[in-house]
Amino acid sequence: MLAPFQIHEPRTVQEASALLARHGDEAAVYAGGTELLVLMKERLVHVPHLVNIKTIPGLDQIRLDGDELAIGALATHRRIASSELVRAAFPVLAELERQIANVRVRNAGTIGGNLCFAEPHSDPATLLIALGARFTLASASGERSVPAEAFFTGFLETDRKSDEILTEIRLPRLPDGARVAYERFKTHERPAATVAVAMSPGDAKIVVGSVAAVPARMRSAEAALNVGKPNAEVAELAANEVEPVHDVFESAEYKRHLVEVLVRKALAAVGNGQ
Repeated sequence: MLAPFQIHEPRTVQEASALLARHGDEAAVYAGGTELLVLMKERLVHVPHLVNIKTIPGLDQIRLDGDELAIGALATHRRIASSELVRAAFPVLAELERQIANVRVRNAGTIGGNLCFAEPHSDPATLLIALGARFTLASASGERSVPAEAFFTGFLETDRKSDEILTEIRLPRLPDGARVAYERFKTHERPAATVAVAMSPGDAKIVVGSVAAVPARMRSAEAALNVGKPNAEVAELAANEVEPVHDVFESAEYKRHLVEVLVRKALAAVGNGQ
């Protein structure tokens, strides 16, 4: 059973920010609630004040803004998966969102909630880093933009300040000739390893997630790929570079093996035939 709590329903980001600042550690942002409510029901956390940002208009929009695709933080996984704009510009993201967790989570869970919770086994984080996404964070004092790569700072930790709201995910248009692939392996609802590869002329990104506290780019593997090293060598470099965390499901050694396999699969999927 849930402990007593109060729900606040601001109408603007500024109101929400003020509520978060006023209640401090006793407040949390409430969006889809698929992660937070589970923790509250299990009495793992107690949050006396929930700031419901679903009452703020416009935070669920998906739109084109010049050369960028803007996805509102309150867009559900299902909405993103079915969006014609997303499917046209980033079909790999639409397909990923179509496979998130389960039907309940896809219908209720939001992209912003997923990212801010920073669960290490998150699917979207790995791909969004490879796509060069930036996150818009807003508070009563203004807005700032944070690269997806810098947003995740530790286990269940992000760069979001306590009075900030994640309002939007912005994705730049892919360069001409760009190729993107996303691979994952899972035996449970959450993936045990995720790999995203984004290749464009003269630039390659390889991102590995779900094996460590935060998703990260594999810089040595990227450098090897950019100079034309064989896929097998690139994959081995990624497996050696990653810093996996041992848990009750998979050992660190097994996670390195998964990374090597998935990097090779992703490179083959983008048509890198080396």
